[in-house]
Amino acid sequence: MIEQYGTTPPMDIRTRYALGIVTLFPCLKDPYSEKGYEHFFDAKSNGGYIAWKLKNMQRELSSGSRRSSSSGRDSSRNRGPQLERPVTAEHQLDGDLCREALSFLRHCTEEGQIFMKMKQTFQYRRMLIQDSEKCETILTVFPRFLDTKGLDFQMMFGEETASKLLEKWGTLLKQKVIKEAKNLTKTPTLDSLIQSAEENHDENEDLPAWDSDMAALLLLVYLLPPPPGGKKQPGKIAVREALKRVVHFHKSCRSLQEVTGPVQGRQPYILAVGTSRASINDYYIVVDGQLIPCKAKSSLSAFDELFKAHYVFGISYDQPLQNMYTFVQTTIYNIDVGLCHESPRVKDLRSKLLN
Repeated sequence: MIEQYGTTPPMDIRTRYALGIVTLFPCLKDPYSEKGYEHFFDAKSNGGYIAWKLKNMQRELSSGSRRSSSSGRDSSRNRGPQLERPVTAEHQLDGDLCREALSFLRHCTEEGQIFMKMKQTFQYRRMLIQDSEKCETILTVFPRFLDTKGLDFQMMFGEETASKLLEKWGTLLKQKVIKEAKNLTKTPTLDSLIQSAEENHDENEDLPAWDSDMAALLLLVYLLPPPPGGKKQPGKIAVREALKRVVHFHKSCRSLQEVTGPVQGRQPYILAVGTSRASINDYYIVVDGQLIPCKAKSSLSAFDELFKAHYVFGISYDQPLQNMYTFVQTTIYNIDVGLCHESPRVKDLRSKLLN
């Protein structure tokens, strides 16, 4: 295209090339987009892989500054965990009735009553989450929050969306993720994760192995590596470092009081406690230095709780994991598909895995 039309080809030429790619290779169509080729070029936003590649070529050929992103993209970037979403919840309590419910929850032990009162105080909880001065008090105000962790996400998006990861991962995505990871340039850590994901890891190797599901989930970080740093976060961290921002291993023989988070900031991560990475006894979600026990004991369920914690607590994705979490958000949970900004890498991986 550049040889024939230069580094600024007309929009119709870019569109024709994008259409040509998915016509020649139907497996690269994006089933979530209107025409199937927008991840290569979208004329409405001047986005997609072709636009990204052309901008890189223009940057290499000139010393000019980077062009500003297309109009409308800034608002779309915010369609993630911090977006305040309108949720219609019935029988919500306020005023004295809400205060009575909070007092009741501190002493009640009956599961059905706890669940009902937590549903009736959902909107008050969301108000606390959205208040930057009060959001960190959520676990103090709602000590029974830990007994109903999945409730808030389910009330926000519905039961069908809440179950997407556990339904899709093993039957639809896991083996395809492993297959794509095999096409990447091999490193010792990547090769170890692939072997662990396929459950044929050599126990004598120096690199410690995770269980199959956790290893396959971590392959997503390799397939969608940390983006280049911006003005607020200069520099780019290595993929191996980014893996630690998803899950951190803690030897079960050590006290949990010794735990000091490997990552500074609010962004949640998984703390896996066990005798080895392949043999985990308990999982925790670490938020603001607080340990929240995971209900289930599997690594897949722990990752499910980790992703949902961003929305439940209104916390933005960790910048190095932005692409990975956006892929999980749109491709697995189908949240804000076509509404939030996705990098060309995210769209490209989705088209490969879903075709």
